[in-house]
Amino acid sequence: MSDSFKTLDELDLGNKRVLLRADLNVPVANGRVTDATRIERLVPTIREIVKKDGKAILLSHFGRPKGKADAQFSLEQVCEAVANETGHPVGFIATDWNDVSGARAAIADAPAGSVLVLENTRFHPGEEDNDVELAKRMASLGDVYVNDAFSAAHRAHASTEALARLLPAAAGLAMQAELEALEAGLGKPRKPVVAIVGGAKVSSKIDLLENLVTKVDGLVIGGGMANTFLFAQGYGVGKSLCEKDLDETARRIMEKAEKANCAIILPIDAVVSWHFKANAPTRLYGVDAIDPDGMILDIGPSSIERITGAIDDAHTLVWNGPVGAFEMEPFDAGTVAIAKHVAKRTHDGHLVSVAGGGDTVSALAHAGVKDKLTYVSTAGGAFLEWMEGKPLPGVEALKKA
Repeated sequence: MSDSFKTLDELDLGNKRVLLRADLNVPVANGRVTDATRIERLVPTIREIVKKDGKAILLSHFGRPKGKADAQFSLEQVCEAVANETGHPVGFIATDWNDVSGARAAIADAPAGSVLVLENTRFHPGEEDNDVELAKRMASLGDVYVNDAFSAAHRAHASTEALARLLPAAAGLAMQAELEALEAGLGKPRKPVVAIVGGAKVSSKIDLLENLVTKVDGLVIGGGMANTFLFAQGYGVGKSLCEKDLDETARRIMEKAEKANCAIILPIDAVVSWHFKANAPTRLYGVDAIDPDGMILDIGPSSIERITGAIDDAHTLVWNGPVGAFEMEPFDAGTVAIAKHVAKRTHDGHLVSVAGGGDTVSALAHAGVKDKLTYVSTAGGAFLEWMEGKPLPGVEALKKA
């Protein structure tokens, strides 16, 4: 896929002002970054710019300041974490997005090889409006543009879309790695391909399911979503989370899958409890005999065996969403078992595994395998929209003519 979009090695970075669209929207508590994962992924691109005496000038949003300057959302508080991760001094520029002359002067005064962080792009309403005039002011601060924030690529914002069309532009190293991993997952995968889609509600993933059944050979549906599909097939699901009003939608998706020769894999047994809390008493049921007063909170051993069998037959796996209430023991067992199996198949060279989405990343970390899949995306909404088959404005703007 890297032959369809511009990459960092196609830009002249030497002694250039490089506007680097980063994702510094990281969790902060008491003025300190508590999870620097997104910053860590920026380090290779920043180092490449600095190595060539370019000035790495970081642009990012942070929180939801609603188009106004707000001290609690200032990016100044993440500069220490950027410095710690890069091992390089980091300067902060208190940018006025209505008049960037001060920022331009500060950038000019900074020595070659500097790392600088500009103020939150969302301190101006034009950011989320993809305002071209704001993008022009941003462009005046740099010579070239690099986007290394795949997690923001699904937004057509001034710093992700309009700006990319005003300067020589390319994907950063993290963006490139993400796009190449996604291409291996669904773009041009090695078949057979199996997808796992879990989570609470079908309503939030209708577009995703409709796209996947046309792209994969097998689709595992788990979590609360599976209950809606079981209900649509006539099974009782007791007091489980279930969107009963979407039974027709579920049947339509199953019919579409059948026409596309995509096997839908649903649970055949379930761990049921009568209380939604950790270590509550449980009982195993077949899905054809769920207690009317019980709640399905995890898949059972036969379902695990069925899913791992499908994974064994696959060369490529795409995963979004847990298959049970993994946040609470013992309802994490199904998700953990599958995660460990995926990690082993990946380690043994039998599987290309691509996973993403907030709950999925948390579940993989809980299972101790977050770093043992081929690629784990931290992109959230962008990853989901990619799985839905939607064009991502921030990526489209980087494509070669």
